[in-house]
Amino acid sequence: MANRTFAPIVMVQLSGIVRGNSNPRGIRQLTAMPAFAQLVIIWRRMAPSGTMRGLLGNISFRNSGLRPIGRRVRRALRGAAAVLLLGFATGAAAAAESQVFVVGNYPVEARAADAVKAKEQAIADGQQAAFRSLLKRIVPVTAYARLKQIKATPAGPLVEGFSVRSERNSATEYIASYDFSFQPAAVQRLLETQGIPYIDKQAPRIVVVPIYRAERQPANVIAEASDTWTYAWRSLDLTNTLTPVALSQAKRTLHPDTISAALTGEGGAQRAVAGEYQSSLVVLAVLEPGADGKKATVTLSGQDAVGPFTLARSYRLDGDLAYTSELAAVVALGVLEGRWKAANAHLATARAHDQAGFGAPQGTGYGEGPSSYSARGSAPGGGAIRLSVSFQGMGEWQQISQRLSATPGVGNLEVEGLSARSARIALSFPGSPDDLARALAGQGLSLRNGPDGLLLSRR
Repeated sequence: MANRTFAPIVMVQLSGIVRGNSNPRGIRQLTAMPAFAQLVIIWRRMAPSGTMRGLLGNISFRNSGLRPIGRRVRRALRGAAAVLLLGFATGAAAAAESQVFVVGNYPVEARAADAVKAKEQAIADGQQAAFRSLLKRIVPVTAYARLKQIKATPAGPLVEGFSVRSERNSATEYIASYDFSFQPAAVQRLLETQGIPYIDKQAPRIVVVPIYRAERQPANVIAEASDTWTYAWRSLDLTNTLTPVALSQAKRTLHPDTISAALTGEGGAQRAVAGEYQSSLVVLAVLEPGADGKKATVTLSGQDAVGPFTLARSYRLDGDLAYTSELAAVVALGVLEGRWKAANAHLATARAHDQAGFGAPQGTGYGEGPSSYSARGSAPGGGAIRLSVSFQGMGEWQQISQRLSATPGVGNLEVEGLSARSARIALSFPGSPDDLARALAGQGLSLRNGPDGLLLSRR
C-alpha cells in the first residue's frame, strides 16, 4: 500500500464517443472520470514517442481507480497536472457562458422490441425534443414562426454530450431524465445563417418564493399542496435557463398581510419582501385555489432583472393539483424568460444580423458613428422606412427604442445593425417621413435628414 497512488477526488466530465453494442449509433455522451486519469489519456494521445509514452501506455484504469505507478511517472506528470488545473480555472468563464446551451433534467421515454433499442430511441427522440426546447429558450417569441425553417434540423450533430440523471427500464420500455449539452458555436451558426435572432446571455439570478395559500383548508392539506407547488418548480431546469432561479421558502417572519400587499404591487410591501431575502431581485409565486376547486390562480409579483411587475393567470384545477402546478411553473418560468428576451430583443436581432454579415463593417466589429450606416430608403414595394439612429450609449439607445415602440402608428420595428453609438433600423408607418417626424417629436425624438439619409436621435 505504501507505493499505491490514488486518483484525485476532483471529478470532471469528459465528452467522448461511446461505441459498442449498447450504443451502436455512437451517440456522444458524458462520462465521469478522475482528473488524473483524463490527464494520462490526453498525454497518451499527445506525448511524443519514447519512454514517456511507453510508461503512460502501461497505466490502466478500473472503476475510476489507478494501478500502482512508479515515482518517475508521478514526478513527470506533476507539472502537467498543474497545467491541467490551470486550464480548468481559465475555462470556467467560458463554461458559464455556455450554460444556456444545456437543457437539463429533460424527460425521455420510448418503447421498442427490447431494452437496448428502447434506450436508443429515447435518446434520439429526447435530444431532438431538447433541441426544440433550447431554440424556444433563446429565440424571442416574436421570431418563433421563423423556427419552422430549422425545426427539422437533425439535433445529433449539434449535441456536445449528455448525462443521465435518473433512469429505469423494463424489457421493452425505457424512461429516464437527461441533461443534453449542445455546441454553442454550432447552434449560433445555424441561427445566424437563417437570420434568426437569439439571446444567449443569462440574466442575473433571481429568488423565487413558491407559496400556496388557501382559506378553510386543513393545515396538513396546505402543507402537502405547498410541497407539490415547490416540487413543480424544483423539477424545472432553473440553472441553465436564461433567467436563473434560486428557490427559497416562505419565511415565517413574512406576515401574510405583507404578502397580500406585495401581490398587489404595493412598493413598500415589495421592499419589505426584498429585505427579508436580502436581494432586490425577488419574485413571489403564489398559487391559490378557487373556492369551487375548479380553478387556481397563480400570481407572480416582485422584481426580476427587467424590473418590477405583477402578473396573475388562472388555470383549470379539477382536483389535479400536481398537473396544474407543473403547468403553472413551466408557464411562470417562460414569463420570466420572455421578459428578459423582450428587454434585450434589439440586441438579439442586431447580433444575428451583424454576425451574419449585415451589420458593422468587417474587421472592426463596431461602426464609428452614424456615417457608418446609410439609410437605404423604402423597401421595394414601399411600406418599410429605414433610418439611422445616433445615441451616446446603450442606456440612451434603450430609451430611444422604448419611445419608438410607444409612438402611435410605428410598427414592425426591426434592428438591422447596432454599434456602440449608432444603429440602423427599419419600421413601418402609415404616413410620410414628415408625418413620422411629427409623431416622433411627441415622444421627445428628432427625425431629420442626415448626411446619409434619415437620422433619428433624442431631442
